[in-house]
Formats: sequence, C-alpha cells, structure tokens
Amino acid sequence: MSKRLKIGITQGDTNGVGWEVILKIFADNRLTELFTPVIYGSSTAAAYYQKRLNDIEPMKFVVVDSAERAQQGRVNLVECGAKELSVTPGKPSKVGGEAAAAALNKAIVELKAGAIDAMVTAPIDKEMIQSEAFSFTGHTEFLAQELEGEPLMIMTSELMRVGLATIHVPVAEVAQSLSKELIVERINQINDSMRQDFGVVRPKVAVLALNPHAGDGGLLGAEEQEIIKPAIVEAYEAGVLAFGPFAADGFFASGQFKNYDAILAMYHDQGLAPFKTLTPNGVNFTACLAEVRTSPDHGVAYDIAGKGVADEQSMRNAIYEAIDIVQRRREWAEWNANPLQHFEREKGRDISIKDLPETEHND
Repeated sequence: MSKRLKIGITQGDTNGVGWEVILKIFADNRLTELFTPVIYGSSTAAAYYQKRLNDIEPMKFVVVDSAERAQQGRVNLVECGAKELSVTPGKPSKVGGEAAAAALNKAIVELKAGAIDAMVTAPIDKEMIQSEAFSFTGHTEFLAQELEGEPLMIMTSELMRVGLATIHVPVAEVAQSLSKELIVERINQINDSMRQDFGVVRPKVAVLALNPHAGDGGLLGAEEQEIIKPAIVEAYEAGVLAFGPFAADGFFASGQFKNYDAILAMYHDQGLAPFKTLTPNGVNFTACLAEVRTSPDHGVAYDIAGKGVADEQSMRNAIYEAIDIVQRRREWAEWNANPLQHFEREKGRDISIKDLPETEHND
C-alpha cells in the first residue's frame, strides 16, 4: 500500500461551524482512500456535534497522540486542549477561542516537524482567540511568525485567484501601507505561486488600482501614477506578465478578470467582496510559505452554528486544494532539480552535458 499524504485539519472555534463541516465531510469514509486525515481538536466537541447531526453517518475516528501514529485508511484525531470542554454553539466564548488555539498550536508543531504534509484550518473567532499565548489578527499573521517565507493571502477557485497587497489592515491605513517596493514584491510572489503552486507556466497578473476610476489621472488620488503603475512597469521589465492598474468595479463587472490567471488587489475587501460574490465555496490559501496551509472562505458563522445547515463544500475544497498544491510543489521541485533531464526523457532518451552541441557566446 503506497503512503498517502497526511493532511492536518484544525477544529477552529468549537462554538462555530468547524466541527459540523468536518463531520459532514468525513461521513463519506471514501476520502481516506485519497489521503490520511489528521484532525486536531476535542473529542468532546466532536461527540457533541455528532449527536446533533442525525441525518449523516457518524464519523468513526481513532484517537492518536500524534500524526506520526496516524493510521492509514482511518480518520485520526489528535486530542488537543482541555479534556472537559463546554460547547455553546453560536455563542462567542474564551473557551471556544482557547480550544481553537490549542488545536492550531499542536498542528503547527507537527507541520513544521513534517508529521503532516499540509494544514487545513477551520474558522477561528479573531477576538475570542486573543490571549497572551495568541496575539495575532488572524491565521496569516500567526503563520508568518511560525513558518519560513513572507505570506501572501490568495483566494482561489475555479473561476479566479485573488491575492492581496495588504491583508488585515484598517482601510484608513491602506494608502500609507502601500509602496512601489511592496507591490513589486507582491506581483513577484503571486507570479511565483501561480507557477509553483498552480502549474501556470507564464501567468498573466492583473493589478487593481487603489482609487475610484484608477485615480482619473491624479484627480482622485496619486497612488496609481506614483506607486502602482511604476511597480507594474518594473515587474513587467523583469519578465512578469503584469498589467494594470485596473479600476476594480469595471474589472469585475465586465468579466475582464477571466482574461488573467491571477489578480492582485490593494486591500482586503477590494479583493474578497467580488471574489465571494462571484465564486461561492472558494478557498483561502496562504502562499509563499515553506509549508502549505488552506482554509474555507467563510468564518465561524455563529448565526447557523449547531443547526445542521452549514455547507461543507468550501472546507472540502480547501482540503482538495491543499492536496493539489503539495503535489504540484513536489512536481515543481523535481522538475527544477534537473529540467534538462526531464525534457530529454519526455523525448524518449537521456543525454549528458557532453552530448550538447557547442554554442557561441558573445561577451
């Protein structure tokens, strides 16, 4: 039996919809034929929500102390946090936040150690999870501290991929947070991710403007002329197919976004509002880090938590996307280890450097 990928899944806030969507997904035990699931969370919370979901098959899992001991062909649970847990669906509480943090902290340790191949995170309540042990504005900022690399938030679906120049920044601070250097970096990051993580050979990247009507030649703001356009030109001259800046409203309303492999938005809601409107059940991917992390595109959804009506498709898509990205990264690494050898093998023979024809060099 070949070794399957181990995908770690954190429970999120125990008063939100995390456990509900997890239980719905793994009611189909055929998924264990595709990968080995390792859920980080509370068996008490799992049992609580299992009793509320009468219309699905109960999830059968095996409790292990680490992903290292995860059993292939089974749904595995690594117990995290307090043994006795008070679950109150739909009600924010520090207990729910602490449970989310416990699962996340255990999962990140095992991800860094290589015990799991990727991590998929159920939603957290950013306010309830705050403590002396966890003082981050979201998963992305937490991962930035724990993993190598500079994170880029990308929302992805079959319809579009949207990256963010700034992430969890107040709108009043967005303009002052932008610089030509930052935007060049983000363009390069999204270009690299499209190639390495999504298999796009020559990505076309659309860059959105900050101001209405792309600044109207400076009448509505100078950021386009002074920061964004020079960044696009610099990236393009360096070999990235970057275009813009495009006024966001017309870009999405006209369907122009379909002509590009990726879109770089200047701030959170500029990118996520059209993404979530046009493409339900998308995935949040934290790109450009040493390890793979994805999550569903929704929050804790307290208003429907515990009612059995949460849609699990976005979480399912996040799991599938994590698997695909891990596999593409490995293929990319293999290809780049010896691209010439791969090229020639595709043609049916191997060659060495001495077999290559001599070429002239102009110094």
